[in-house]
Amino acid sequence: MRTRSMTNWMRRIGGIAAFGLIAATAIWFAWPQPIPVDLATVAKGPMEVTVDDEAKTEVRHIYTVSAPIAGKVLRISPPHHVGDEVAKDETVVAVMQPTIPGLHDVRTHEELLAALGAAEAAVTFAEAEVKRLEAALAYSRTELDRAERLAKSGAISQNALDKAKFEVDTNEAALASAKAQVEVRRNEQAMIQARLGQPAGDVTPSDPACCVQLRAPVSGRILKIVQESEGMVQPGAPLVEIGDPRDLQVAADLLSTDAVQIRPGAAVRIDGWGGPALQGKVTRIDPAGFLKVSALGIEEQRVHTEIDIVEPAEMWSQLGHDYRVIVHVTNWRGDNVLGVPVAALFRQGDDWAVYLAEAGRARTVVVKIGHRDSRMAEVESGLSEGDRVVLHPSDRVGDGVAVRERSVR
Repeated sequence: MRTRSMTNWMRRIGGIAAFGLIAATAIWFAWPQPIPVDLATVAKGPMEVTVDDEAKTEVRHIYTVSAPIAGKVLRISPPHHVGDEVAKDETVVAVMQPTIPGLHDVRTHEELLAALGAAEAAVTFAEAEVKRLEAALAYSRTELDRAERLAKSGAISQNALDKAKFEVDTNEAALASAKAQVEVRRNEQAMIQARLGQPAGDVTPSDPACCVQLRAPVSGRILKIVQESEGMVQPGAPLVEIGDPRDLQVAADLLSTDAVQIRPGAAVRIDGWGGPALQGKVTRIDPAGFLKVSALGIEEQRVHTEIDIVEPAEMWSQLGHDYRVIVHVTNWRGDNVLGVPVAALFRQGDDWAVYLAEAGRARTVVVKIGHRDSRMAEVESGLSEGDRVVLHPSDRVGDGVAVRERSVR
């Protein structure tokens, strides 16, 4: 009997222990567990706010060789390529053949023949007038000699002598006018003959009389060949662009809202070009903006900004004209700034707030921030150095919620 009682008692104790274990396990699973979060420490240090944007390099002074006349751009030998060196006033960068006159129809041809006949007749008439005036001048000079001899002996009056001189002067002037008229008529005849002429045959660039040779206006390299193939162009058409690749600058079209925050002389970090980061400075900010449509179709007001590279040329010798770079223009800098990661900030009404991790729980703290960039924000009030804040808080994190720092594996 005693053995049976002991067995029942042990069974009862075992059942109570099992029930307690099950209850403890249920309570443990039902009890809220701390949420694993990423934490960051609020600390002081240097901070820099920059305006970041894409930009491109460009030769500071580009010279465009344009067509001075309407005509055909001819091929030259050897042909030029982008990057070839050219010397000022020596290297021929393009050769142009003037436009060949076009053919005219039968009616125009007949009209020109008639006009040529009239011009030839006018020349004949003008030449005959010259001969008449030459004879009149010779006769008036003979009369003047006779009058001078008679005036010495007193046979004629002074008035008659003056009249003889007047006749000579008048005939000399008329003869000069007639000779000039002959030249006018001959030039008119030549113009009509030129219009009647047929177009010339093909010419070669080696003939110096046939073509216009365009030489490099400066020494440097060919940056762009606009007219690569032989063909007709109009006056003023661009043919070749020339510049010095060693005289580079960076051109950035910044948003107008960013451009108003920077000043000439601001420090610039230049990277994203495939080489080491370069230092530069802003030299010019245009006073006028322009409209630019982004790749997403958004209209943006942009401001052209020019930046000089202050590093030695050896560091950026691989850069060329129209290369893509990324610029970071400094508009504010602090040496001992209390900063918090931007990833910890969230909006609470009109204010900024963070979750402060204290004693294993998250507490909402409203903060006032100053300058900020894409990574850090300046804390003006609300936090102290050494505080731990939650990064990227999820919707599970709230005021008073238990949190623990996520272990790094």
